[in-house]
This record gives sequence, structure tokens and C-alpha cells, in this order.
Amino acid sequence: MAHEHRSGEFRFCPYCAAELVEAEIDRRPRRRCPSCGWIHWRNPGVGAAVVVRDDAGRILLVERGPGSTKAGRWAIPAGFVDHDEEVRAAAARELREETGLVAEIGEVLWVQSNFHDPAKPTVGIWFAGRVIGGTLEAGDDAAAVGWFPLDDLPPLAFETDAALLEHLRATED
Repeated sequence: MAHEHRSGEFRFCPYCAAELVEAEIDRRPRRRCPSCGWIHWRNPGVGAAVVVRDDAGRILLVERGPGSTKAGRWAIPAGFVDHDEEVRAAAARELREETGLVAEIGEVLWVQSNFHDPAKPTVGIWFAGRVIGGTLEAGDDAAAVGWFPLDDLPPLAFETDAALLEHLRATED
């Protein structure tokens, strides 16, 4: 059966190297190995974000650096959860890498599917965070970091961040 290679999908079996074929499995098209039966379950990645506010209620945002998706726009500090990493630990790591701050990770504020990049769908989890150490400085892939009032935000990179921040603003009024 002929098939087109789509970004983010396997073309060959990672176990036996046979070329994968399209098959309907669980009422969805999936790639399956005709030799060993392996199925490519195309699941979304998981992202973890930390919402940090200062004593004045301002929100901490990072400006996405050159080479990043939506470079020059601002976002809540976030990143992917590594395959062997606990989600709260990933949130704390991403905050530290992007802002230099160490935080205690608290409650889940928001969970949403993200389709920013159609080839890499994700599920994002936004946690509340409380700074307990570190020095604020742009790091990792951030061009800048800054504190912003909810009613005066810079151009945001992602609709999901905008939706969460609008929710926070609406619940404070």
C-alpha cells in the first residue's frame, strides 16, 4: 500500500526496519509494521509551564529567542517533559532554564491541547509557581524575561497562554 511520509511519523519499523504500512486500527489510520506487528501510536507530547506572579500581581513572561517558534513574542515559561521526568520537575526545570528562578511548583491552573505546530501536537499543563530562589535572567532559549501586568501584556506567542491569562484576568475582576 502506498503512503506519504508525514512529518513526525516513522517510515520504518524501529524494531525490525520493515517499511510501515497504513492500516485502520481503532477506527483511525495508523502506521503498522507488516513484519512484526509494531504500531506507531501517534500520541501528543506533554509540555509543562509555570505561572509565576510577583507581589504586585504581575506575570512572569519570557521573550522567545532567535531560532524558537514565534521568536520575538512572549510566553509563559514552559517546555517539554522528558520521557523519564516527573511533570512538576519538568516545570521547575524549564522555569530555571529560561528565567534563572527556582520555584515551588503548586496546583494545576490549566490543561489544554496545543496545536501550535500541526506536526507536533502537545498537551500543556500550566502550574502555579512560587519563587523560592535564583536570580532573574534570560537563559536557555529566552531572549529576555520580564514582569507584566495582566492588563498590559506584550505580544504573546501562543493562543493557549493568551487564553489562560485572559481567564486569570477575568477571575480577578
